[in-house]
Amino acid sequence: MKKKGLWLSLALTFSLALTGCNSDSASKNTSGSGGEKGKEKLEIFSWWTGAGEEDGLKALIKLFQEKYPDIPVENAAVAGGAGTNAKAVLASRMQGNDPPATFQVHGGEELNAGWVAAGKMEPLNDLYEKEGWMDKFPKSLIDMVSKDGKIYSVPVNIHRGNVLWYNKKIFDENGLQPPKTFDEFFQVADKLKAKGITPLALGDKEPWAATHIFETVLLGTLGVDDYKKLWTGELSFDDAKVKEAVNTFKKMLNYINEDHSSRNWQDAAQLVAKGEAAMNIMGDWVKGYFVNDLKLKVNEDFGYVPTPNTDGQFMVITDTFGLPKGVKNPDDVKKFLAVLGSVEGQDAFNPLKGSIPARIDADVSKYDEYGKATIEDFKTAKLAPSLAHGSAAPEGFVTKVNQAVNIFVTQKDVKSFIDTLVSASAELKK
Repeated sequence: MKKKGLWLSLALTFSLALTGCNSDSASKNTSGSGGEKGKEKLEIFSWWTGAGEEDGLKALIKLFQEKYPDIPVENAAVAGGAGTNAKAVLASRMQGNDPPATFQVHGGEELNAGWVAAGKMEPLNDLYEKEGWMDKFPKSLIDMVSKDGKIYSVPVNIHRGNVLWYNKKIFDENGLQPPKTFDEFFQVADKLKAKGITPLALGDKEPWAATHIFETVLLGTLGVDDYKKLWTGELSFDDAKVKEAVNTFKKMLNYINEDHSSRNWQDAAQLVAKGEAAMNIMGDWVKGYFVNDLKLKVNEDFGYVPTPNTDGQFMVITDTFGLPKGVKNPDDVKKFLAVLGSVEGQDAFNPLKGSIPARIDADVSKYDEYGKATIEDFKTAKLAPSLAHGSAAPEGFVTKVNQAVNIFVTQKDVKSFIDTLVSASAELKK
């Protein structure tokens, strides 16, 4: 992606999210360690401020501070699901040559077509070699954080995006089985709707949540191979299969809660937790929210299955951290990245976050039923990069898709939506 295109797309993202940000955002959720007086702070920039994610980040920082008590740490998290606000603040800072010491970025195009292509990141091959990581992370994962043979970030986790969560009590009381296909989904949804139960909870106050559902429908309709072809231009967005997916998505929107646009993803998940809705399609950070915040029990209060038609497929979302160019404390950053990429670091973070470790040699015993099952699935499933979370396509394209999905959820105009996707796909060729 050309630098001009990058800055235009980042500027667009910044202007869209500016209303949700202010000059105090980056310091709103900060905490520092003691450290040596006058020593440069290790500013860890993320959007982990809620649910299990904040607990996981704090556990990671605590582990780092135990190992390096002389390095002061600032938890510079900015609230907003999927990084809506954080990415805008980050874009402003990076353009102003004021990078944080390290920042959360999704592996894939968000990293590679964004900050790496703009020349804003330092390669980390030396760190990988020093820590012996080359055979500790799956090759496909290292490829997601690499460009032209250079590795630019360290994955802390793996999230699965294509998960359908359901309220077990509602399903048991109504004699229902969790749907595995689109046909089964609509059959179940009709039965629930007939009994006055909201079938599908959505919270798209931030439009990425609706895009998240749409990408799972795309995956379930196209399969991994054709889904990937969308991002390389080998398959057009006006292909018959894409139109089929859009129509399926449109039909699913008939079963959502009326107040979806005033809710965020946690609010939507809470509808399922409370029994006010039956199902929720969202990544497995929902599990962290259910277990840590709402104190629900896996496979007792809630259940989970892959989203319709995606059994054996795995929508990958990986949160990573790298080393921006121009930071004043690169050695300290590398120390943090080494902790983040260690078995100990990954096992401190992921059980709380709801994700699974990015490393293949983590301690499986530290994970619950869901975690163990997902670790096994990840080993054998066909992997697909997430669109909604920045792995499949550049930020500029994702922004346009989010806008188009937001309009589609309200207007349900299939032709207009497809036309917008086709037009926006020009962003993929830059």
